[in-house]
Amino acid sequence: MTALDDVAEEGYDGREDSEEDECEDEREDERENEREDERENEREDERGDDFINVPASTAREEEDLRKKFDAILRKPASYWKKVEDKDELKESLGVLLSGVRPPAPEPQKKAQSQAQSNMRPSHSTSSLSHENFATPQDDQRYRERAKYIPLRMSDEERSLLSISLAALDVSEYTDKVDVLLGSRFETREVMLKQIKEFLSIMSGLLVANDVNKGEKVCASGDFEEHSELFRTILEISRRHKIANPEKMRTDYGKLIHLLQDSQHKDVQKGLNFSLVKPLLTVESFLAEKEALDLLDDPQLELATRDITSFSKDRELVEWELEQKTKARQEIIQRWSATDGGVLSEAEVSRVLESIGDSNTFLKGVRDPCDDMLNCLKRYFKRSESSGTKSNLAITRGKGGSRLSHSHKQQYDYVEQSLTLWRETVNDMYKLWYLAEQDLLNPDYPYVLRLTDQGLNRMQSAANVSTAMHEILARVKGKKASWIGSWVVHLGDRNVPNAFIFIDKYNQIGRILAPIVSTLRRLDDICSENADVAKYIEHNFGGAESAKRTILHDFFRHGFDGSGADNYYDAGSCIDGRLTSAW
Repeated sequence: MTALDDVAEEGYDGREDSEEDECEDEREDERENEREDERENEREDERGDDFINVPASTAREEEDLRKKFDAILRKPASYWKKVEDKDELKESLGVLLSGVRPPAPEPQKKAQSQAQSNMRPSHSTSSLSHENFATPQDDQRYRERAKYIPLRMSDEERSLLSISLAALDVSEYTDKVDVLLGSRFETREVMLKQIKEFLSIMSGLLVANDVNKGEKVCASGDFEEHSELFRTILEISRRHKIANPEKMRTDYGKLIHLLQDSQHKDVQKGLNFSLVKPLLTVESFLAEKEALDLLDDPQLELATRDITSFSKDRELVEWELEQKTKARQEIIQRWSATDGGVLSEAEVSRVLESIGDSNTFLKGVRDPCDDMLNCLKRYFKRSESSGTKSNLAITRGKGGSRLSHSHKQQYDYVEQSLTLWRETVNDMYKLWYLAEQDLLNPDYPYVLRLTDQGLNRMQSAANVSTAMHEILARVKGKKASWIGSWVVHLGDRNVPNAFIFIDKYNQIGRILAPIVSTLRRLDDICSENADVAKYIEHNFGGAESAKRTILHDFFRHGFDGSGADNYYDAGSCIDGRLTSAW
């Protein structure tokens, strides 16, 4: 019998003798109700479950857990003083309480209750796991997150996007501008000429996209007259890149450099207008429509959740998709103009899809960090120091390492680095938003400098630096000590500008995801292919041993300080940790 069973069945002897008879009658009534529930459950099992197919044995086990949980919650406050010394009870309660969310604010309680009732299967024998597939709590701060989530493009905007992508593809802007010329005046003349040439290319492509609109632009020959159109097209391109980091791998840098130069006062005199337009985010869109309260909708989390099939059977995935679709439809109906709202159905759908896109992005870049942290804790112990497969110690000068760490130090160093990466990519939309503010701020001009990474635009990044130091302070506050340097390089020869910073931290998912995918698939591959299983058994001693070998290699050589720009420096700074793994 487990500690959970003990607590659920244990009586409370603190009440007065005069109340014992009455409590005994109540307990007898409860037992009778439980027996009736069991008989009803058996009848339902015989009839079959119309909602979702759950094995009867599994349903009974989870129903039994639910009843134990209810019994525990009925314990008086004085009883919980004894919980402090029961570690097994804490662990059992932690399993039962996983996925439980904090109570909704008072004005939303009624709507929240209705939303939760819609999420539950039709009767109590359904699997508890169906209710507990919640995303991390920090994903549900929609008021804050919406400030930086780019709004998904409309069909018309997608058409305009093709114009800028084609123009950027043929433009040689950075090849002509980012060269060391004789004078600043000569450089500004080249900038203005190349920007006007780029706008001319866009004007020609606009004819192919929309004859009437393109004809007006070409006929006038005045870029200033159509400046709003150019600003909109380039803003769409920026929004497209932020929402899809894998797109525009080279063209985005060209676009940002062009916009950066267009903000210079000398170039502005020649253009007479600005090419920079504020990024259209979910919050700014809803604020314009006076519909910010949509972000407080209790079903928003369910309607925008990213659903994957990993470690789930088909029935569960279908059930989750059904609940998500139902929540989306209810939100659209509740907030669209057809039901007295201020948004069209298409606009509500764009908002939901934009938030859903951000959740999918986080799952792709943040979840690998969580998976690697779990693997570190599962396959290695901080106290271990013996055995080649479990010892993470590294020595400067051996195997390319530029750091010397004992096993405990390396364990802490890896854990701190992965946690820092996790928190950084979790705020990636915010950091990207701030990075563009720094890059396109005319008050912070750049200078061309030859760095160890080549010729780069060196520019300060005050906004990104402040946000990154806040993240670092948050991570350091969770750790008893800090291994290595905590210097954040920005605007120097290591990280010349905010664009380089964003590009580097966008690689975290690309570095970790293949490792996580390999670890997840290894068992399945061994079970599907006998020859592979034999090979892994012969060379590694089994799938689990192979996983440990992979992780041991990565945690040592991916965090060995080799991200420094020369052999005498050790890359243990915030930037160097990522470059070492890169």
